Amino acid sequence: MIWVYLAAGLLFFLKMLVLPDPATDGLELAVADTIVTEAGIPNAVSGIIFRNRLYDTIFEVVVFTIATMGCKYLLADETPTAPFYSFTDEPSIVLARLGATISALIAIELAIRGHLSPGGGFAAGVAGGTAIGLIAITAASPEWMQAIYERWRASAWEKVSVLVFIGLAVLTLVGAELPAGEFGTLLSGGTIPLLNILVAVKVALGSWAVTLIFIRYRGLL
Repeated sequence: MIWVYLAAGLLFFLKMLVLPDPATDGLELAVADTIVTEAGIPNAVSGIIFRNRLYDTIFEVVVFTIATMGCKYLLADETPTAPFYSFTDEPSIVLARLGATISALIAIELAIRGHLSPGGGFAAGVAGGTAIGLIAITAASPEWMQAIYERWRASAWEKVSVLVFIGLAVLTLVGAELPAGEFGTLLSGGTIPLLNILVAVKVALGSWAVTLIFIRYRGLL
């Protein structure tokens, strides 16, 4: 019987390759063009995330915030039992910090210009979190990373970015949008560039908080 399933799957795969659905031929491009025109930015994905389905994106940010709070809550009562592991050889430290620098620059680029090219706030936040993780595994101690986190009040900035994002998103949903600006320029897309930056800040700082928690209580990322 397994050969029947394999043959059916192969035939269905060939059907999708050889006989595309004529009803949707060109429809995807028309939809993408419509989204780009309405959002006023070249990146249709950012237009969908921060305009067409902004309601869903609000709750995605909230879910990420709850996940960060959950990590803090679940591990708050534990006693650190694992030693802190980090790179000790110089070549690995240099390569990790070089990678962190590149990731940080990419994060800034995606946050600022994510509405004009592939990328966006979530991708920028992931790149920023990667940079922080690479720095963490080269740190001499977890206390050093924790001190920097507290010195820059990263936790407060994370909460502020979430609140500002939700407020700005709600205003956008009720129709209070900024001017669209000139298509293809940095200041285009109304509130989309601001939402991009806020999401990038939120994801990067949330990743930083989770990284510190797991380093402290688990010894590893």
